[in-house]
Formats: sequence, structure tokens, C-alpha cells
Amino acid sequence: MDALERARQTRRAITLYAKELPDEQAAGMPSLFEKWDASGVAYKGGDRVQYNDLLYKCLTEHMSQESWAPEAAPSLWVRIDDPTVEWPQWRQPTGATDAYAKGDKVSHNGKHWISDVDANTWEPGVSGWTQADEYKEKF
Repeated sequence: MDALERARQTRRAITLYAKELPDEQAAGMPSLFEKWDASGVAYKGGDRVQYNDLLYKCLTEHMSQESWAPEAAPSLWVRIDDPTVEWPQWRQPTGATDAYAKGDKVSHNGKHWISDVDANTWEPGVSGWTQADEYKEKF
């Protein structure tokens, strides 16, 4: 067996191992997952892909196409955040599939915020969030 074939076998083994990782662990290792492919790939619910160095999970079975990239199609994909990042950058949720839960932490406009409610789709500073330095006083 040549080196190229050993590398292919190793890659297949890693891919199989990565599929069994819980989202929390997988999020810290997006390079273990296949890159998203726009050329008519059949994705199933639960499939995870690497896209722009981030990890996304498929929500709905579909055939990929260029306009359904993970960051552009929130009804099809949800980003899996790296749990080692305590204050990930806030992004506007598009609905129930990517809304913030009560207690979720985010960074937004140079400040740290904590969600006050479940299913939070509001922008921090508008409603539903408490600035982190005020959180201890409030709760």
C-alpha cells in the first residue's frame, strides 16, 4: 500500500470518527469535516460541513446549490459555535432554528451581553439582553 492510499484510509477513518462527535466537541474541529459543496450534493438533516472555517449542521434534507450556502440559507443550515469561545460575536437569528437561549453570551458593538429570555431574536441593546457588567446586579 502506498502513502497516498494510507492517507485516504486515514482520512476516511477520521471522517467516520468526526461524525460521532457531539456538536460541542465538533465545533472546535471544523477541519475534520468535509467542506460544503455547491454542486448538487444531497445533504441530510444532521450532516455537518465546514464552511468559511466554521462548522454548520444541516437542518433539512436538500440538494446543494450555489445560493444555498450555509451562511446564506438559515432555513437549511445552523452554525455550530465553538464552546471554547466564551463571548462569540452576535449574529441576527432568522427564527427558531438559530435563536438564542436564556443565558447565552455574545459580544456586540464592543460589549458583552447575556440573553434574558429563551428564543431570543432581538439585537443586544434593543431588548431581551442585559449587558454583562449589569447582569450580576439584575439577577
